[in-house]
Amino acid sequence: MARSRILLADDHKDMRKIVVQLLEREFEILDPVADGAAFLEAASRLKPDVCLLDISMPIMNGIEAAIQLKERGSTAKVIFLTIHEDRDFIEAALRIGASGYVFKRRIRSDLSLAVTEALANRIFISPTRA
Repeated sequence: MARSRILLADDHKDMRKIVVQLLEREFEILDPVADGAAFLEAASRLKPDVCLLDISMPIMNGIEAAIQLKERGSTAKVIFLTIHEDRDFIEAALRIGASGYVFKRRIRSDLSLAVTEALANRIFISPTRA
């Protein structure tokens, strides 16, 4: 069975390396990109199953990139991978149809699970601090 294809967009090189290391055994990781515009071009060309997007990126933020992705007819699942733990960001992500929202501080415990849940058509949100 073919492995699910993941496209990552994050402007921090070290974060891209961590994500690849965490997911490459289970999933096919497509060439990561560093901004929203490059993400849209790559998504159009590569047709990923899942898109992992940072929210705060140069050129185009992750929320806008996800909106444009959906407007272009993509059926890829969108998971935000971010430092933003504010409820407003989580609600904005869900309003635009995100399948997941993972806090970067919880990347090691939550990221693989979020991808698996998204592929099963379920929503995953990292637990917030008490």
